[in-house]
Amino acid sequence: MRSAKDFFRPLAVGAPDPVREIPFRPSRMIHFFDPGNEKMAAKVPDIAPRVDVLLGNLEDAIQADRKQAARDGLVRIAKATDFGQTQLWTRVNSLDSPWGLDDLLTLVTEIGDKLDVIMVPKVEGAEDIHYVDRLLAQLEAKAGLRRPILVHALLETARGVANVEEIAGASPRMQGMSLGPADLAASRRMKTTRVGGGHPGYLVRTDPVGEDLTTGRHTYQQDLWHYTVARMVDACAAHGILPYYGPFGDIRDTVACEDQFRNAFLLGCVGAWSLHPVQIDIARRVFSPAPEEVHWARKVIAAMGDGTGAVMIDGKMQDDATVKQCRVVAELADALAARDPELAAAYKEGTE
Repeated sequence: MRSAKDFFRPLAVGAPDPVREIPFRPSRMIHFFDPGNEKMAAKVPDIAPRVDVLLGNLEDAIQADRKQAARDGLVRIAKATDFGQTQLWTRVNSLDSPWGLDDLLTLVTEIGDKLDVIMVPKVEGAEDIHYVDRLLAQLEAKAGLRRPILVHALLETARGVANVEEIAGASPRMQGMSLGPADLAASRRMKTTRVGGGHPGYLVRTDPVGEDLTTGRHTYQQDLWHYTVARMVDACAAHGILPYYGPFGDIRDTVACEDQFRNAFLLGCVGAWSLHPVQIDIARRVFSPAPEEVHWARKVIAAMGDGTGAVMIDGKMQDDATVKQCRVVAELADALAARDPELAAAYKEGTE
């Protein structure tokens, strides 16, 4: 058994020291693009300042005969672009694919100094993270990198969900997790062909009134992903890493997209994927706390002083538990305001 003392030692001679705490950086939207698509690549300088995370996708949605072009394209874009405060991530191909190893060998040695996070798809257990962890340490040492590249796991299989806690704690590199609803639905044999979101057949119905079993009974559509997202959030919180909602596939239905993102935000997710530019502003709006919520949180924090005891504010009781909730909102607002001048101004209004 490996000693706990070794957990924060490099896994290869010359590799950078593992991080002891995952830094919180705004990541409200993880915007996907195809690095091998010349039209998408040309838009990167304009898109990058609008998003918190820009992700060069090498896996699903990239045809087999275009894998090499996508990988080479990401290398070119990373070398040629100043991303400023925007994080650069990539999603490599799955570990059991013919391309996953070459993705890691190429990207870490060629642009490891530009990459913040590597998203690993279809993670099923801690063993997958352990493999990537050791390999990245060796490649970082070879490339002479001074900071470790972090790892983000995709929950896309029933086994991955069953092992979510051990995955979350598998390595100091673990940055976070995302829900991958399409592959997970297939793995579970769920009867839906939608990519995220609800389903009109997954519902509850009010009780009948009298003998008539049909008239006047309202139905309410339920969230297929509530259990999985909540379990992922708990695992991430327990291990100090960050949870994300994944893709919402119906690009046209911006209303349902916003609803799904907000459900995830309220449950504890810090961001979601954006597959199209129209989803960028939705994610920015949803995963940024409303100014009135921030003002209230700061009011409670100020009134609570050292955070102990209880006070009444506008007829509502506040105590040490509610002040903790308020600190979550206020600290998120402070982090976002440091990056987003528009939000900074909105959060400042009414507090002077």
